[in-house]
Amino acid sequence: MTISIVNVEETIERVMNQLAQEKDLSPALRASLEVLLLLVSLLLGRLGINSKNSSKPPSADPNREKTLKSKGRKPGGQVGHNGATLQPVLEPDLIRLISVDRRILPPGDYRDAGFETRQVFDLDISTVVTEFRAQVLQDQAGNRYVAPFPEGVTRSVQYGHGVKAHSVYMSQFQLIPYKRIEDHFMDQMQLPVSAGTIFNFNQEAYGLLEHFDQWVRQQLISSDLIHADETGINIGGKRVWLHNASNPKFTFFSPHAKRGSEALDEIGILPVFKGTLCHDHWKPYFKYGTRHALCNAHLLRELERAWEQDKQEWAQAMIVLLKEINGAVLDAGDHLNDIVAENYRLRYRALLAEAERECPPPDESQRKGRGRLARSKARNLLERFQAFETDILRFMKDPEVPFTNNLAENDLRMTKVQQKISGCFRSWDGARIFCRVRSYLSTCRKQGVTASEALRLLFEGKLPEFISSPIGVDGSTSKGLSENCAE
Repeated sequence: MTISIVNVEETIERVMNQLAQEKDLSPALRASLEVLLLLVSLLLGRLGINSKNSSKPPSADPNREKTLKSKGRKPGGQVGHNGATLQPVLEPDLIRLISVDRRILPPGDYRDAGFETRQVFDLDISTVVTEFRAQVLQDQAGNRYVAPFPEGVTRSVQYGHGVKAHSVYMSQFQLIPYKRIEDHFMDQMQLPVSAGTIFNFNQEAYGLLEHFDQWVRQQLISSDLIHADETGINIGGKRVWLHNASNPKFTFFSPHAKRGSEALDEIGILPVFKGTLCHDHWKPYFKYGTRHALCNAHLLRELERAWEQDKQEWAQAMIVLLKEINGAVLDAGDHLNDIVAENYRLRYRALLAEAERECPPPDESQRKGRGRLARSKARNLLERFQAFETDILRFMKDPEVPFTNNLAENDLRMTKVQQKISGCFRSWDGARIFCRVRSYLSTCRKQGVTASEALRLLFEGKLPEFISSPIGVDGSTSKGLSENCAE
């Protein structure tokens, strides 16, 4: 690494050689200098860590360069871009006729020759108040008979499904703070909706999704592939963990105070899962599933670090090989045939054999006690490639296994956005509501149902068609609503 035109690594190596040649230095001074040089090396290693060679996010990169837009690019759609031009509709909501002012026309006879049309798309945000008037009949004895109100209409004045769905949409999907949602309802619709009411809407959605929560767990358990990941979140000022189990069709989030097996066992999905588990080589995950697929995006970053900081040429060669294999899999559709896959596997092993000479294990003759001798980061990475060859290269042969675990990381991304906006969850209740509602909305989007439509169905006591059973107003399953759900 070069700092202010000084190659720090070469300088440290030169000083170490000079120390080795100095025979008159006292043992205490020599040890002190060696410790200082070691600290400098460690700090230098940390300074070289960034988002390209570690799991650090790009926002944490020191002095990160911002990509500037090219000056020659014109604004708007570019050449070759498939745009989405606004198209006229066949049946507009309003039609306004514009007549010709005959007073400005020259004298003569004129006949009607039709119309020229132009359409303007606009918004009309308004509050709709529906009053239900239940007829009351009274017999000769004074007994009153009142027509039943629609299901869910239980108060003299209450909010409708649209207000609830829109509130939860802005809170849990768009991640807008309660106060700003309050302002939105008042400014746009002159509708007073307090922060407490917004929380109650979220809590109601949580209850209505109890059936979905159990259903999506079973869907993931019975699937062939699960992507697993976790991220730190803040609840009431304390760091806890949000766990994610997902695949291309389903998403499940759950908060827990623990990060490891205790949390995963309590959540209950992975302990009974029998398929392939894709993850980033975090040790507790190896207890679950029958097969494993490692995230090659993480491995590429670690290989980048080994090349940049430790000058391991095998690491650079492995980066090229993994990217080449991934390109071949993409070109082949979703998996390689046996001959091509075996050829890549032999190249993989040959590269590791070369790496064994470049990055050998520690000298066993230096052992002074029991236990495993300390290894460098590069050596640990090499041994991981040796021990987990099958899991690293599983994407070559299994059509369902991707090259990376990016699906789980993408599913977790909005959680980090929520934390940036709000800083933390104030309570466990808020975190649980967020996880269950986001699980539902993410799953719906993967199934082609928009977030707005999914929430509208939810508060109407229905669920999207891809979910097996509809729900009642109280959150319980109800076969009696199946005809409405099919509509």
